[in-house]
Amino acid sequence: MSSGIQKIEWASGFMSTLNTISEEAVLRQAFQGLRVGLVLHIEAKTAVLASRIQQAGAEVYVAASNPLTTQDDIVEALRSKVTAVWARRGEDSDEYISSIRNVLAAKPEFIIDDGADCIVESHRIGLGSVRGASEETTTGINRVKAMEKKKALKYPVVALNDALTKHLFDNRYGTGQSALDAFMRTTNLLVAGRVVLVVGFGWVGRGIAERLRGMGARVLVSEVDPVRAIEAYMEGFEVLSTLRGVKIADVVLTATGCIKAITASHFKAAKDGVIMANAGHFNVEIDVQHLEEKAGGKRLVRPNVVEYNYNGKRLYVISEGRLLNIAAADGHPIDVMDMSFAGQFCALQYLIEKGDVLGSRLVYLPRRKDLAIAKAFLRGHGLKIDRLSRQQRDYLGSF
Repeated sequence: MSSGIQKIEWASGFMSTLNTISEEAVLRQAFQGLRVGLVLHIEAKTAVLASRIQQAGAEVYVAASNPLTTQDDIVEALRSKVTAVWARRGEDSDEYISSIRNVLAAKPEFIIDDGADCIVESHRIGLGSVRGASEETTTGINRVKAMEKKKALKYPVVALNDALTKHLFDNRYGTGQSALDAFMRTTNLLVAGRVVLVVGFGWVGRGIAERLRGMGARVLVSEVDPVRAIEAYMEGFEVLSTLRGVKIADVVLTATGCIKAITASHFKAAKDGVIMANAGHFNVEIDVQHLEEKAGGKRLVRPNVVEYNYNGKRLYVISEGRLLNIAAADGHPIDVMDMSFAGQFCALQYLIEKGDVLGSRLVYLPRRKDLAIAKAFLRGHGLKIDRLSRQQRDYLGSF
């Protein structure tokens, strides 16, 4: 048995929520005759989602949502489970876009996206087959919001990231654990005692900060949002500007979803030997291009770690400034992606049921589907909760 098949089987065994949510659709062949394009990070959990959609009757076409997050053994294993897959680890920009265009050439009726590259590309080429899409990242949803604001959006897009069973767990617990996992695997360094600057305190940033603190790091936080800065302060983190933070940080982790969070001024201020990595979707948060152009030299010092000689200092960058937790590890824990991908499956069902009447706008996963995912997760983990009595319900509904 191939390593890819083994990884997929292992993941599937811990994805009771997705398996429960998709069970009826698979039995009824509810997606029979539909074409679905998946542009996601290609690893074992993604393969389980793609397989379940195909098992429910759809033709599934898969490409990667990031050139450095593909696991090649999973790609090979997927070839027998979906209609087609185009991806390999380390694609250059042209290959990456070509793979997405191959998915779109299959004329999918629905898109499941991560980062919105497929959604944006479908609009660029004027693809008319798409009836709806689902986007699971903050970065991607921001792009869709911009399209909607400019009246460029041509079909409904489910903002899956806004589902409670997604962002409360995936962004916080998932990224928090997997980012540390990737850092430790890549560097083999101790977290305890190190000074770590977390740039950005959204759900991803706070998840990383909380887990770093739990491992014994001294955690600094920088922010542009005053409310989030207060949250970080009241959580007990030291809040300061990024420029001040890089002067004392041993490690810098970005989680902003925005361009150039770390630039030339920060490189110049940083201490010798600082390690920099990015937990945001795109490789735009650390200005690696500046280092490539201005550094006196560079060398690969460990797999996924490049050392730049910059103004007489050693600056280390993990995974080219790309998505740390999956470019340098296996991504979010299975249990977390179980909920997120159950959400993607529900979003696809919602679009099939209601997409034709939703209009060309950003929409949200209905509360009932969010709750169905939560209940399935609880059942799968053997957890029971209380129920309100009629008297309690009447009280809460009174005035």
